[in-house]
Amino acid sequence: MHLPHASRLALTVGPVLYHWPRDTLMQFYADVAESAADTVVLGEAVCARRRELRLEDWLALGRALAGAGKEVVLAAQALIETEADLRLIERQAEQQEFAVEAGDASALQLLAGRVPLVLGPHLNIYSREALVEHAGLGASRWVAPVELSLDALGLVNPPQDPVRTPQGEEIATEAWVFGRLPLAFSARCFTARHHRVAKDDCGFRCMADPDGLLLSSTEGQPFLVLNGTQTQSASVQNLLGDGAALRAAGVTRLRLSPCAQGFKQVLSDFDAVMNAGAPSNGRAAAWAGLGVPGPFSNGYARRLPGMAWSDT
Repeated sequence: MHLPHASRLALTVGPVLYHWPRDTLMQFYADVAESAADTVVLGEAVCARRRELRLEDWLALGRALAGAGKEVVLAAQALIETEADLRLIERQAEQQEFAVEAGDASALQLLAGRVPLVLGPHLNIYSREALVEHAGLGASRWVAPVELSLDALGLVNPPQDPVRTPQGEEIATEAWVFGRLPLAFSARCFTARHHRVAKDDCGFRCMADPDGLLLSSTEGQPFLVLNGTQTQSASVQNLLGDGAALRAAGVTRLRLSPCAQGFKQVLSDFDAVMNAGAPSNGRAAAWAGLGVPGPFSNGYARRLPGMAWSDT
């Protein structure tokens, strides 16, 4: 049973946050092209030194995905440190093929009014007033910060009274429903520090960790994941069973952050549960056999500690 088109929750594949080899990236996106994904966000969002694909490569990949029927969005880097970082955003603003997702407030003025604008999850938008202000820049979509609960999303952008652009278009709300949660960025590369090498001469050690480098507490419990300049949660956000709550909060788009193994099945299961009325029971439990990392969490979505998990 397929749900009515008007109630479909669009699926967004977020940018690959890890450092994967070029061939791995190309195969991943070949699979995404044949998947149920509606939107694909392309680009390096974490570290400017990762150059397996350059802007021209991302644009070519975007054209191929657009030809497969996918909406394509370019990801701007989340932490802007150098003039070279700013020049890259300038080049993203100059292209006219795809929307750009702002990863940092410093990118907004470079992008606003020049390309279709998406508000990324790292922008500090925690109130309706803040979203209204950003909507004035011409943004069409808001990816909510990962630590906001679902009922808070409904207060920032209420489904019965959505924030609108100056042209009167509704701002769409996108929620992070799968993947390790991005918690912080730093000018220091924690992966390089772990290996006792300099950030500018790191040898790209992070490529050895396709799902990041797990950091455990002194008690041996999974705590954080180091991903270059980014710190992530060790747990994987999983809102597969929260379709009703997501819709009640006015969410119309679901973001799934890629992992190295099993992502194709994750994407398929989210589409089946959210958009075809399939039961969620047992699906997430089967992911571990495909190499999908865990444990799962949904605490932030339910006003609990972020690493908490509740299956009720």
